[in-house]
Amino acid sequence: MRAEQRKRLTFTRVWIPDPEDVWKAAEITRDYKEGESVLHLKLEDETPLEYPVGQKSNPLPFLRNPDILVGENDLTALSYLHEPAVLHNLRVRFLESNNIYTYCGIVLVAINPYEQLQIYGEEVINAYTGQNMGDMDPHIFAVAEEAYKQMARDERNQSIIVSGESGAGKTVSAKYAMRFFATVGGSANDTNVEEKVLASSPIMEAIGNAKTTRNDNSSRFGKYIQIVFSRHYHIIGANMRTYLLEKSRVVFQAEDERNYHIFYQLCASSTLPEFNDLSLTSAEDFTYTSLGENIFIEGVNDAEDFQKTREAFTLLGIKDSSQSSIFKVIASILHLGNVQICSERDGESCRISRDDLHLKHFCRLLGVELQQMEHWLCHRKLVTASETYVKNMSSKQAANARDALAKHIYARMFDWIVEHINKSLQTSSKQHSFIGVLDIYGFETFEVNSFEQFCINYANEKLQQQFNSHVFKLEQEEYMKEQIPWTLIDFYDNQPCIDLIEARLGILDLLDEECKVPKGTDQNWAQKLYKQHSSSVHFQKPRMSNISFIINHFADKVEYHCEGFLEKNRDTVYEEQINILKASQFQLVADLFHEKDDVTSSSKTSRVNVRPAKSLPKAPNKEHRKTVGLQFRSSLHLLMETLNATTPHYVRCIKPNDLKEAFSFDSSRAVQQLRACGVLETIRISAAGYPSRWTYPDFFSRYRVLMKKSDITSADKKLACKNLLETLVKDSDMFQFGKTKIFFRAGQVAYLEKLRADKFRAACIKIQKTVRGWLQRVRYRKIRKSAVTLQRYGRGYLARRFAEQLRLTRAALVCQKQYRMVQTRRAYLRVRQAVITIQAFTRGMFTRRIYQEFLLHHKAMIIQRSVRGWLQRRKFRRARDAAVTIQCAYRRLRAKRQLKQLKIEARSAEHLKKLNTGMENKIVQLQRKMDDQSKELRHQNEQLVVTNSSLGSEVTKLQKQLEHLRSRRDEGQLTSLQDELQTAREELREAKKLQEEHGSEKLRLQQRVEELERENCLLKSEKEEMNQKLLQHSKSLEEDDSSVSQREVSLQSELDAERQRYQNLLKEFSRLEQRYDNLKEEVSLSKFHPGHRRNPSNQSSLESDSNYPSISTSEVGDTEDSIQLVEEMGVEKAAMDISLFMKLQKRVRELEQERKRLQANVDKMEELAKRRDSEVKSPTSEQETADLAYNSLKRQELESENKKLKNDLNELRKTVAERVSQNSSSNEQQDGYNVLLSQLKSASEELEARKEEVLILRTQIVSAAAQRQDKNDHIQDENNSKEPIDEEEALKAYHGLCESKKLLEAQLQSQSRQHKDELEALHTQIELLKDDIEKKQEILNYTMSLSPEAQVEYSVQQEITRLTNDNLDLKELVEKLEKNERKLKKQLRIYMKKVQELEVSQAAAAAASQTGRSNPELSRQVTVQRKEKDFEGMLEYSKEDEGLLVKSLIADIRPNTVSATVPCLPAYILFMCIRHADYINDDQKVASLLTSTINAIKKVLKKNNDDFEMTSFWLANTSRLLHCLKQYSGDEVFMTQNTTKQNEHCLKNFDLAEYRQVLSDLSIQIYQQLIKVAESIIQPMIVSAMLESESIPSLAGVKPMGYRNRSSSMDNDGSGPSSYTLEALIRQLGQFHAVMRDHGLDPEIVGQVVRQLFNCINAVTLNNLLLRKDVCSWSTGMQLRYNTSQMEEWLRGNNLYQSKAAATLEPIIQAAQLLQVKKKTTQDAEAICSLCSSLTTQQIVKILNLYTPLNEFEERVTVSFIRNIQNRLQERNDPPQLLLDTKQTFPVLFPYTPSALSLETLHIPASLNLDFLIRV
Repeated sequence: MRAEQRKRLTFTRVWIPDPEDVWKAAEITRDYKEGESVLHLKLEDETPLEYPVGQKSNPLPFLRNPDILVGENDLTALSYLHEPAVLHNLRVRFLESNNIYTYCGIVLVAINPYEQLQIYGEEVINAYTGQNMGDMDPHIFAVAEEAYKQMARDERNQSIIVSGESGAGKTVSAKYAMRFFATVGGSANDTNVEEKVLASSPIMEAIGNAKTTRNDNSSRFGKYIQIVFSRHYHIIGANMRTYLLEKSRVVFQAEDERNYHIFYQLCASSTLPEFNDLSLTSAEDFTYTSLGENIFIEGVNDAEDFQKTREAFTLLGIKDSSQSSIFKVIASILHLGNVQICSERDGESCRISRDDLHLKHFCRLLGVELQQMEHWLCHRKLVTASETYVKNMSSKQAANARDALAKHIYARMFDWIVEHINKSLQTSSKQHSFIGVLDIYGFETFEVNSFEQFCINYANEKLQQQFNSHVFKLEQEEYMKEQIPWTLIDFYDNQPCIDLIEARLGILDLLDEECKVPKGTDQNWAQKLYKQHSSSVHFQKPRMSNISFIINHFADKVEYHCEGFLEKNRDTVYEEQINILKASQFQLVADLFHEKDDVTSSSKTSRVNVRPAKSLPKAPNKEHRKTVGLQFRSSLHLLMETLNATTPHYVRCIKPNDLKEAFSFDSSRAVQQLRACGVLETIRISAAGYPSRWTYPDFFSRYRVLMKKSDITSADKKLACKNLLETLVKDSDMFQFGKTKIFFRAGQVAYLEKLRADKFRAACIKIQKTVRGWLQRVRYRKIRKSAVTLQRYGRGYLARRFAEQLRLTRAALVCQKQYRMVQTRRAYLRVRQAVITIQAFTRGMFTRRIYQEFLLHHKAMIIQRSVRGWLQRRKFRRARDAAVTIQCAYRRLRAKRQLKQLKIEARSAEHLKKLNTGMENKIVQLQRKMDDQSKELRHQNEQLVVTNSSLGSEVTKLQKQLEHLRSRRDEGQLTSLQDELQTAREELREAKKLQEEHGSEKLRLQQRVEELERENCLLKSEKEEMNQKLLQHSKSLEEDDSSVSQREVSLQSELDAERQRYQNLLKEFSRLEQRYDNLKEEVSLSKFHPGHRRNPSNQSSLESDSNYPSISTSEVGDTEDSIQLVEEMGVEKAAMDISLFMKLQKRVRELEQERKRLQANVDKMEELAKRRDSEVKSPTSEQETADLAYNSLKRQELESENKKLKNDLNELRKTVAERVSQNSSSNEQQDGYNVLLSQLKSASEELEARKEEVLILRTQIVSAAAQRQDKNDHIQDENNSKEPIDEEEALKAYHGLCESKKLLEAQLQSQSRQHKDELEALHTQIELLKDDIEKKQEILNYTMSLSPEAQVEYSVQQEITRLTNDNLDLKELVEKLEKNERKLKKQLRIYMKKVQELEVSQAAAAAASQTGRSNPELSRQVTVQRKEKDFEGMLEYSKEDEGLLVKSLIADIRPNTVSATVPCLPAYILFMCIRHADYINDDQKVASLLTSTINAIKKVLKKNNDDFEMTSFWLANTSRLLHCLKQYSGDEVFMTQNTTKQNEHCLKNFDLAEYRQVLSDLSIQIYQQLIKVAESIIQPMIVSAMLESESIPSLAGVKPMGYRNRSSSMDNDGSGPSSYTLEALIRQLGQFHAVMRDHGLDPEIVGQVVRQLFNCINAVTLNNLLLRKDVCSWSTGMQLRYNTSQMEEWLRGNNLYQSKAAATLEPIIQAAQLLQVKKKTTQDAEAICSLCSSLTTQQIVKILNLYTPLNEFEERVTVSFIRNIQNRLQERNDPPQLLLDTKQTFPVLFPYTPSALSLETLHIPASLNLDFLIRV
C-alpha cells in the first residue's frame, strides 16, 4: 500500500481537452519519451486513457499547477499560465469558496452569482478604503479604491471599464463602483452630490434597462459616467454620456422579453389619482408592452420601483410638472402603439377610424391636433425640385412610420432626461479631476445578428485594442522599473479589423453611401461589401447566403444579416409628424424635438477638459442629418480619446450559465467569454515573459529551507537568493534578477515548490524514521522487561514449591510423634480418672452432711433480715409518697407556665434549631454516657473473671489441702476446711448474683439507648422537615429575587437602548451644528480675505508621578480613604479587614507622637520658665512670640483634625449600621458588624482620650505662658513696689497643679493601656511562635517519613513557597513605599510653590517695615493656615472680566500647563465663579458665564478636532463641571456623600438643571469626538499589528503572490501600515490610557473608551480576516491568538479587565481558534459549532472557505465539511451581514462621581494669569 502511494506521488498531472467540460484533469501513468505517439494517462475516476500526441495537430497536454496554488486570488500567481489553469482556478473559487471576484493581473474578473450577496455594505466599503489593491480579497471596491488612490497620488484622471455579456452583471458592478466613490469621496458641503449621482441609477435603469432572455435587468444602452472631484477629492459633480440606445425595443420584443421598465412601472401605478388623466390600464392591454407575452419579472414589484424612480427625479431637481409631462409622453407612446391602421380596398392606402380612442389619448397627452396627426399617420409628403406631392401610404408603411415615430419620441425623451440629469449634476466649482465609469455592452453573437450587434462588436474591438496596448505598456513599465532586459512580446493587434469597419470605403462608409442612394437596398450594400473586402483576412462571405457577411473579430467569427441595416442606419422619421409635435401646446414636448447639434451639446455637457491622445479623423462632408453609424463612430472616437487620456482599470463580467441558476458554472460558456473579454490575452502576454515575480524577502522566507546554513545566516538576503537560484536552476534564462524582485519564467515556481516539498518530505521521512526507531526501542525494552519479570516469578514459584515439600515432610514426622504421644497419654488418663472418681464420691458424701446443717442456720438468719427490712421500707415509702405528691403539685404549676412559653417559642424556626441543637447535644451526651457505662461494664466483667479464676484456684487449693488432711486423718482440720469451702461457695454465689445484676443493668441501658435512638430519629425527621420548609422559603425568595433581577435587566436594556437613541440624536445634532459652523465660516471667509494662520502646536502632557492639587496638607486622607474603602468593600469584608483599622491605629499613633512632641515643648517651656525665675530677663522676645503662635496654631490644627477624624468615624459607623440593618438576616454579617463596631468604639475612645490630652496640654501651655507673664510682671512689680502676691495668682497656680495632676493620670492610664497592649501583643506573638513551631515540627516529621528524593523535592517546594510569600510581602512593601513617595513628592511640590510665593511676599513686607528678622518657617505656616481658614470656596470677578476669564481658562489653556495641579482645575474654578454669582443672586451673570463656557469649549474642540489630549482634557473638565453642578445643587440625591462643609457650599438661589442637561449633551459630543479621534489614530495600525506583524518570529509562511506585489499598485511611502507592530498598538493604547488618567477622567468613562477602542480593533481585524485569503491560515491563527492574549494582559495590567473590553475580542479569538482546530470529522464540526458562538454562520463559512494551507502538508477544508457546518448552523438566527460594523458605538453612561476635594483648599497657580479673581 505504501509503495502504491509512493508511486502515485510521482505522477505528473496534466489537462486534456474535453468536449463537455472543455478541459479534463488526468495523470501520466508511464514515462513519456520524445517521439512517442501515445501518452498513457489515467483520469480522476481511475479510467485509463491513451492520449494521441503529435507535433502540430495534437501537442503535449498542459501541466497542472500544484494544489497549493489552486484557488489563488490572482491568476498571474499561478505557476503555469494557460487556459485550463485559469478556468479551473475560477471554477474552484466560484463553486467551492463562493468567491465571485478574481484578479487576472490588472483585470478584475467578476462572475455573476445570480444571488444577492452580503458583501457590498458600508462596512465592506470602510474595510477596503485606504487598502492597497491585492492586500484584500478581490472586489469591485478594491478596483474603485485603486482608481481613487491613483487619482489622488498621480494627479491623473481615471477610468473603470466594465464590460461583459448581457446578464453578466455589468450594471450592478458599475453601480457598486459609483456607490464606493459616493461613500469615500462624499461632498464637503450640503449639496449632496453623491446622493444625486446614486439617484441617477434608478432613473437610467427605468428608461434604459429591460428584461431579455439572458438578463432580467439588461442595459440596452452604453453609458460613461464621469464623477468629478475637487482638489480635496470630494465629489462636486458628474456627467453622463450615453451610446446607442436600442430604440427597436420600444416597438418590438422577442418572446419572454419586455420593453423598457418605465412602461410597466407606469402601468402598475396607473391606479394612483394623479395618473387618472393618462388613461392607462394593465400592460397586457398595450401592444408595445405585450409582445413578449410575459409582463412580469419574478421578485420585482414595478409599483415600488416606480416610486423609487419618482423619488430619484425629485432628488435630481426635476419638478413635478416636468415629471408629469415625461409620464404623459411615455403614456402617449403606449397609446400610439394601440392605434389601429385600417387598409383600404385598393391596398395602397389606409385610414384611421375617427373614433379611435387611443389616438385621441395620444393627441391629448401630447397637446397636438387630432386631425393633422390622423392625416399624416396615413400620408407622406414628397418634395421635388419643382413641386410637392402628398402620397398615400399602405397600411404596412403607415405601421412602420407609426413605429418609427414612437421610437423617435422615446429616443428624444431619453436624451432630454439624460441632459437634465447632467445639468443637475453639474457644478460651478473648479474641477480638479474625474473618475469615469464605463458600463458598455460586451461582445455579442446571436443566431441572427443585426445592426445593433455590429455596432456593439465594433465598440468592443476598439476597447480591446486599447486594453491590449495598456497591458503591454504596463508590462514594459514593470520590466524597465526593475531593470530587466526588455524583449519584444508579440501580442494580438486588431487594427486591421477596426480598419475594415471604420476606414475609408470600410463597412460603415459603404453603408452611409448606400443610405444616400434614393433606392438603396440592403442587397446592393451587401454586394458592394463582397466586391470591396473579399480580399481582407477579417471579412468572409457565407457560402449559403448573399445578404450576409462574416467578420473575424478578436473574440470570434460573427455572421451579420444585412436586412434592416439601411433603415436602422437612416433612422427615418417623417418630417410632417415631427412638425406636428413641434407645434405642441406643451412646452416640454415642443422642446423635445428642437433640433440641436449633437457635437456641440456633448461638448457643452462635458465640463472636463480631456487631452486627446491622437487627433480625431475628419468626417466627410454630409448632409445636415447624420446617420446612426456616423453618430456612433464619432461618439466612440470621443470615448476612446477620453479613455486614452486617463488611467484605465478593467472589470470583466462573466456569465456562468444561461439558466440564471445561482452558483452554477458552465465551463464552455465561461471559456467563450474569457476569450472574448481579453482575459486569456492578458494571460498570454504575461506568460510570454516572466509571469511569476517574487520580492527578495518573500523568496528568502519561502525557500530558505533549500539554502545552506551559511546563506541563511548571511546578512545579504539578495545575494543568498542569487546563490540559491544559480545552484538550483541551471538555465539562466529561466529567471531574471530585478532591483527588488526576482522574475521567473512559467513553471519555475512549480519546480521550486517541488524541490521545497521534496526537502520537506525528506525531512519528514527522517523524522518518521527516528520516531519509529525510538518507538521500536521503547517496545523492545518493554518486552525485555516483561520477560525478565516472568522469569523471576517462575523461578520464585519453583523455589516455593520445593520449600513446601520440605515443610510437608517435616510436618509428617511431627504428626507421627504427636499421635503416638496421644495414645500413651489417653491410657494414663483413663486410669487416673477412675481413681479420682472414687475419691470424689467419698468426699461428697461427707461434705453434704455438713452443708445441711449450715443451711438451716442460714435460712433462719434470712427470715429475720427480710422482716426487719420490710418494716423499714414500708416506713420509707410512706414518707417518699408524701414528698412526691408535694413535688408533683409544684412542678405541675411550673410546667403549665413553661408550656405557655414553649408554645410561643415553638412557632419560630429558631426554636426548632435550638431544640435540634439541644437534642443533638443530649444524644451526644447519652452516647458518651453509654460508652462510659459499657466501659465500666467491661471493667466489672474483667474483675468478675479475675475473681472467678481466683476463687477457682482457691477451691482447687482447698481441695488439695482437704485431701492432704484426709490423708492425715485429722478431723479438726477437716472441719475448718469445710468452713472455708462453705465461705468460698457463698462468695461464688454472690459473684454470680452480681453478674446477673450487671446483665440486667446492661439490658436496661440498651433499652434506654434504643429509646433515645428512636427519639433522635424522630427529632432528625422533624429537623429535616423544618430544613425543607426553610429551603422552600429561601427558594421562593430567590425566585422573587430572580424575577426582580430579570425585570431590572430588561429595564436596564431599555434604558441603554433609549440612551443609545438619544446619543445618536445628539450626534446628529452635533453634525448639523458643525455644518452650520462651516457655513458661517464660509460666509465670513467670503466677507474677509483669508489669511495664513498657524494652528497652535500640540504639546504632550508632563508625565509625572502625581498630578494633584496644591491644597492644605490635612492628614486625614488615609482615614477618608479607609471610609471609602469600607463602602466599596461592603460590611462583610470590611468587618474582618484588619488593614482598614491599621490605618486608623496608625493615625492614632501619629496623634500620640504629636502629643509627645507637645509634651516635650511643655517641658522645654517649663525649663525656660525656671531659668527666667532664676535669672531676671527682659520681656518675651520676638522668637518666643513666634513659638507661641506656632504652638497655638498647631493646637488648632490638631483639634480640627481630631474633629474631622471623629466625624469620619461617626459616618463610618452610621454607614455600617445602615448596611447591616439592610442585611440583618445574616448572622455572620451581624457578627462582623459587632466586631467592626467594637473596634470603631475603641478607636473613638482613644481619639476622645487624645482630644482630652490635647485640651489639657493646651490649657497647660496657656496657663504656663500666663504664669510666666505674671511672674515677669510680678518680678517687675517687686522690683518696683514689692507688693504681695494676689489671691488670683494662687488660684491660677492651684488650677495649674490640678491640670498637671490630670495630665499625669492620663499619662499613667495611657502607659497602663500601652503595657496591656504590649502584653497582649507578646502573648499573641508567643501563640504565633508556638503555632509556627508546631507546623515546623509537623513538616519535619513529614519530611523524615519521605524518601530522599521526595525530601529534596518537598524542600524545594517549601523553599519556593517561602520565596513566593517573601516576594509578595516585598511587593506590598514596595507599593507602600512608592505610594508614600508619590505623596511626599506631591506635598513637596505644593510646599515649594507656597514657599516661593510667601518668600516673595515676606521679602516685600520686610523691606517695607525694616523690622527684625523672624522665623520664616513659622511665619509661613501662620500665613497659609489663616488664608485657608478664611476662604469660603468662591471666586469673585467683574462682569467685564468674563471674556478674559473664558479666554484664559478655556481658549488659551493647554493641558500641560495644569498637569502638576489638581485634575480638572478649570472646572473647579468655573464652578467657584458660578457659586459666587449664585451667592450674589445674579442670574444674568450665571447664564452668561455658563453660555460662554459651553460655546468656548465647543470652539476649542472644533479647533483641535484631531487632538486626543485636548479632547480628553475637556471631556474630563466638562464631566467634572457637570458633577459639581449636581453635587452642590442642593438635591438630596446628590448630597448623600457630601461632607458638612460641602453641604454648606451648595447653591442657594438658582436651579441649574437645564444647564446640567446641556453639559451632559456636550459631554456626550466630546466623548464621541474622543472616540473618533482615537479610532482614526489606531485604525491604520490595527491590521498591521494584529494580522501582519510577526509577534512570534518565523511562524508565518509566504505563498506565491501575483498582482499584489506589482509596484504600481503599492504606495511608495515606506512608512505605511506595514511598519506597525503589536507593541506599537499597545503602546498607543497605553498613551491614551495615561492621558485620560492624568486628566482625571472618571475610571468608568475610561473603561467605556477602552471598550469602544477594543470593539473597533475587533471589528477591523475580523473584517480584514474575512476579506483576505492570504491571512486565513494556521500560523495566522496562532499569531492572532497570541496578539489577543497580549491585549488581554494589557487590560489586566491596567485594571481594565472589568470594563467588558475583553468580551469585545471574543469574535476574533474564536476566529483564531477556528483557524487552528481540526477541520475533518463530524466531531470537529460539532466542536466548531459549539466553539464559535460569537461568529455568525456566514462568517464561519467564509473563514473555512478562505482557509489556505501554506504548504502541501496542510489540507484544505473540504466542501462536504463546510456543508456539514452550514446544516448544523441552520437553526441560528444570525444577521445576514458578513462584516462587523466598525462604526458601532456603545451607549455612553456618565456615572455621578462626587469630588472629595474641599473648595476652600483649592490653590490657583499663578501661571494661569487669573489675578483678577478674588477669593471670597
